Amino acid sequence: MSEPLLQAVNLQCERDERVLFRNLSFSIVPGTVTRVEGPNGSGKTTLLRILAGLNDAWSGDLKWCGEPRSSVREEFQRNMLYLGHRPGIKSLLTPMENLRALMAARRPMPDDVLRQALAGTGLSGFENVPCRNLSAGQQRRVALARLLIADEPLWLLDEVFTAIDADGVNAIETLLQQRAAEGGAVVVTTHHDLRMDGMKKIVLGGGAADEC
Repeated sequence: MSEPLLQAVNLQCERDERVLFRNLSFSIVPGTVTRVEGPNGSGKTTLLRILAGLNDAWSGDLKWCGEPRSSVREEFQRNMLYLGHRPGIKSLLTPMENLRALMAARRPMPDDVLRQALAGTGLSGFENVPCRNLSAGQQRRVALARLLIADEPLWLLDEVFTAIDADGVNAIETLLQQRAAEGGAVVVTTHHDLRMDGMKKIVLGGGAADEC
């Protein structure tokens, strides 16, 4: 069995004097897709932000490749890709400019590669249109183009199916399956009825949590 990329031990998080989850332990290993489930308000987005290092209001332990995440934070950040519930793009920039900026901090790529990624999410012909003039679904596709050129071993994806049509949903499902088959690990929250062979689940709700 593969060694865990990310390991959580007894995570607990409270918000507004309410326990979102406690005693939450799980391991994210290469070659898997893990879905975080639970009713609205159960802490799905909060958990992903904790895993991504964007929320410090928690207790417990997080390990990256067996080491405390706090001691290897830079290494963790280099090897993790987080896409939040919001597209996270700048409306005044074009899809090309947004994707170029998203990649610049980590792994700059030639424009032809960026164009191919945008084409892969159905944005051919829209590369140089300001994002403020695009639909919500098209703006989401700009962010999703990042996945087509990502090489980080761990993906943390929050509601990536939002505002995406049926063809886009199928394409994302296929991409996640391919990523796992290539040895990557994906953790995803979604209201979409995601069905994948071998998919793992983390179920939140009622203050406690279970891994299955």
